[in-house]
Amino acid sequence: MTRITQLKAAAFAAGIMLPLMAGTALSQDAVNLRMTLWTANEAHLKLFNEIADAYKANHPNVTVTFDSLPFDGYTTTLTTQIAGGNAPDLAWILETTAGDFVNSGALSPLKATFEGAEGYNLADVTQSSLALWSADGEIYAYPFSTSPFGMFVNNDVIKAAGQKTPAEMIAAGEWNWQNAMAVNAAVAASGKQGLIVRDFDYKVWDNLASIWNGWGASPWSADGKTCTMTEQPMVDAMTFIHDAIFKQKAIPGPGVSADFFAGDAAMTITQISRASLLPKENPFSWDLVPLPAGPAGEYAVIGQAGIGVFANSKNPKEAADFLAFFTNPENSAKLAQFFPPARASLLNAEVLGAANPLLTPEQIEAVVVKGISTGVVKPGHAGFAEIQQTARAALDALWVADADVPAVLKSVCDRIQPLLAQ
Repeated sequence: MTRITQLKAAAFAAGIMLPLMAGTALSQDAVNLRMTLWTANEAHLKLFNEIADAYKANHPNVTVTFDSLPFDGYTTTLTTQIAGGNAPDLAWILETTAGDFVNSGALSPLKATFEGAEGYNLADVTQSSLALWSADGEIYAYPFSTSPFGMFVNNDVIKAAGQKTPAEMIAAGEWNWQNAMAVNAAVAASGKQGLIVRDFDYKVWDNLASIWNGWGASPWSADGKTCTMTEQPMVDAMTFIHDAIFKQKAIPGPGVSADFFAGDAAMTITQISRASLLPKENPFSWDLVPLPAGPAGEYAVIGQAGIGVFANSKNPKEAADFLAFFTNPENSAKLAQFFPPARASLLNAEVLGAANPLLTPEQIEAVVVKGISTGVVKPGHAGFAEIQQTARAALDALWVADADVPAVLKSVCDRIQPLLAQ
């Protein structure tokens, strides 16, 4: 059974075809809303709870709780909750599974709620950011984060290894993957780790899009029907990554634990929401720079997340109303501290700089503003959870020193092609 079929079955079993108001609590009744998300970061949760408290001040009967689930397996856990009749009222949804949730009937329509919320200004939300979360003129989730991947770097360990910093390489026109990985290899040889692709951990392979896009590679064709893992750009990119792990030792190997934000590594690929992890005590000299250029030139990769309201929520009306408050202009400006907003009025260095005092205007312009305007969203597909797990199992053979890269990538295509063609 494909993931979208599972979602449809779960939605039907939960009875979401009942009239929307059937399960809605009366305004005077106590309402408890639960939102699932994949962050447990204290700074994120503090802000979310402050927004929820502000909402409660004007809606004293409504209480919102935030349920943090592990990132690895997040969608599987979420769909299990839906199928088990324990769906949250609201949930973060990954860009990779947007199509499944939007097209399954599991989510409540939101457009009328947004249009009716005082001061909401839906026209300020860019159409490009809404594209993944809309169907047939209706909006089914709000794109609360449209965040490019960037490179945080530890200049102290880079200099200690006798290497140029990324800023120096950018100034000299030398910031590319070959030179970046050479720096990481030198740092690794000096006793620290090199590059950490955050949240990859040899499981979430699609996060490697932050590297392979520099080769112009993609796991499948633009129409999603054909596996392209065996085409030369992907073979070259994955060979580069494999060599960086097992020959250069520039990327920590399987089973090696290292935390960039604890000062263990030279570089990490992640999004600006992780800036809150930078050490307050015993800080190191850090920088945020764009991803290095690849053989295909300069590029940017965007991760996007939406928040949707489940149609089988006991209180879909209240959940949608809270979401409109959570994403209104004022709160979007607050959330911009961690999550680049979808509102055009907020997408500039001045606003983002005020929300992100740790980042310089130059960093925001080069990584966030430029990244959003030029980047492509991480690959997604209908039934992505099943495709992701199937490819992950096939890619296990790649993470050994003597792997035959083209043969492994062929095995990936052999396994996922039937799923792509469904």
